[in-house]
Amino acid sequence: MSKPVLITADSTCDLSRDLIERYNVKVMPLMITLGEENFLDEGHFTYKELYARYRKDGTLPKTSAPNVEEFESFFNQYVQQGYDIVHLDISSDLSNTCNVARMAAEKFEGVYVVDSRMLSTGVGLLAIEGAERAAEGMTAQQIAQHLTFLTAKVQTSFVLDTLEFMRKGGRCSGVAALGANLLKLKPGLEMKDGKLRVYKKYRGNINLVYKQYVKERLEGRKVRPGHVFITESGEVDDAVLEELYAIIRETIPVKEIHHTFAGCTVSTHCGPKTLGILFIEE
Repeated sequence: MSKPVLITADSTCDLSRDLIERYNVKVMPLMITLGEENFLDEGHFTYKELYARYRKDGTLPKTSAPNVEEFESFFNQYVQQGYDIVHLDISSDLSNTCNVARMAAEKFEGVYVVDSRMLSTGVGLLAIEGAERAAEGMTAQQIAQHLTFLTAKVQTSFVLDTLEFMRKGGRCSGVAALGANLLKLKPGLEMKDGKLRVYKKYRGNINLVYKQYVKERLEGRKVRPGHVFITESGEVDDAVLEELYAIIRETIPVKEIHHTFAGCTVSTHCGPKTLGILFIEE
């Protein structure tokens, strides 16, 4: 008889507290370093604190992976409760977290680590999928194989309002950032083959760009109707969000639209008013 299956993920999955509880996803927090301070990424340090600190003294947080011992302790508590585990991590091309988790998993039977090849709620979509399959009775090994296959069908993308935070983090030159701001360019980023790349440069007012971006990402695609995420890094107007909800429902059949906030990993590099639409294709 197979064991019950528990889905776990690192904190870059950006699932809301309600979704974490609804699907019983257990979250392994990354470490946040802010100046001389170190604390766990457990949802208490929000985009509001992040931007307030940056606007005060120019300091941005950095995230780091747990070590092997911390992952072993995390897995062990649930193995001891009788679970098999399917664990999801941010793309191994963006962080060492997945590699560390795999080293820790070697100590256990029934712990499967999946490289999501995604970040943010792209990971969260896979976690929900895994939880739903576990509820249907799939084994941990079957779920791990299913999710690995599904990584190629997850669509993770964002549009940025500013390149200031990319420049601050060393991922964009000052000249490029200045030019983009002068031209009112809004970069569209997407996950491709485990890496984040610019796929388009939008131009104009960010509220109008959001609408264009969402329409373009959805039109002509066969989107699985279960779950669609609007994930933002904070400071997006509620009225604009309502318009985006309407565009999604007019464009595709969808059961649930989840509005979530990006954690430190996305917000630190992308800055305020970054917004993404994330979903799984058929």
